[in-house]
Amino acid sequence: IAEPEYLYGIDISPYNVNVDTINSGETVGGILDRHGISARKVDMLSKKAEEVFPLRQIRADKSYTTFKREVQDSTGGYEVLDYMVYHKSQTEYVKFAFLGDSVHVEIYALPIRTERKCVNAEITSSLWGAIMKHNMPYALADEVEEIYQWSIDFFGIQEGDRFAVIYDEKFTDTTSVGIGRIYGASFTSGNKTIYAIPYVNENGRIAYWDADGASLKKQMLKAPLKYTRISSKFTHKRLHPVHRVYRPHLGVDYAAPAGTPVHSVADGTVIKAGWGGGGGNTIYIKHSGGLQTGYLHLKGFAKGIKVGSRVSQGQLIGYVGSTGSSTGPHLDYRIWQNGTPIDPLKVTQQPQEPIAKKYFSDFERVRDLVISELQGNGSETSRVTEDDIFRRPKSDSTQNN
Repeated sequence: IAEPEYLYGIDISPYNVNVDTINSGETVGGILDRHGISARKVDMLSKKAEEVFPLRQIRADKSYTTFKREVQDSTGGYEVLDYMVYHKSQTEYVKFAFLGDSVHVEIYALPIRTERKCVNAEITSSLWGAIMKHNMPYALADEVEEIYQWSIDFFGIQEGDRFAVIYDEKFTDTTSVGIGRIYGASFTSGNKTIYAIPYVNENGRIAYWDADGASLKKQMLKAPLKYTRISSKFTHKRLHPVHRVYRPHLGVDYAAPAGTPVHSVADGTVIKAGWGGGGGNTIYIKHSGGLQTGYLHLKGFAKGIKVGSRVSQGQLIGYVGSTGSSTGPHLDYRIWQNGTPIDPLKVTQQPQEPIAKKYFSDFERVRDLVISELQGNGSETSRVTEDDIFRRPKSDSTQNN
């Protein structure tokens, strides 16, 4: 006898199973009415669901699965809906049951398995392009950019650059539903490789460090936005695209779709948030060390951004636009050092505090395991674990070697 096949915990052998999508404007009552569920049962379901999963939380464009069995009678037969499963997310579903005169509502989490992966890829066009080409999770691009946002100019990466990353990928059955811990990474451009080694910082949070124990986090982000291209660089003589005369362009233009989020590159105080003439909607931020940054041609400002506002590194401050003297959506990003314009692509800066000496031996052990795995030499018994990353000995003499 063949083993029964189950879907969402339901033996599908007596059912016709169909997957559909909730259309805009559709209600649960309308869907169930179409499948033969009475108004009385819909009302019972609505009341019972209130404490488990209120029906008003069901959203358009989400899919659902129906389980209908055939019933024979004197007229020939008809189908009865016993179950409807709403796909709440990639990892959760809600099962509605209509059995006899009763209704039931239950919410379930799909079992998730985690698979450790180490990938090594060459860039031919962009980080995103390489991740797509090698069928990696899209979220990995965000994570890699997050880790290296102070160290790598992702607008300046070139064909032939390489990256490697160790990560956990989450699956429900064979469907990828996201990524988990990043256990380490490397990025190689030319003859220079920057490693990203995870190790807990003084605040008890995961931070990433280079191979020498210096923090990858620095005073300023490499760029104030993501996933764009540089359309114009810093120069003392550029043909202005609107006025058609040669003028200095003392910033970097990032071409990006209107509405692209713009973030402050460092902690600071807003000293201007308003109309800047040819610069359109403009924000100036004063930072420590005599630095000031400018963000021009914005579509608008983020909530709470005004003169005197304190902003933190990475905070949303506005959105790419085309206000002022502009031929299309872009961000004109500028930096001044003690009042003198400097090229944003050539800013040199020091990292934050390195690994403390009393933790350095343990950090070296973690680093060596990460680099070995990134280079393809690791094994299941000699690779970094979360315990390694979070374990921070009080001193080198107390380490568990």
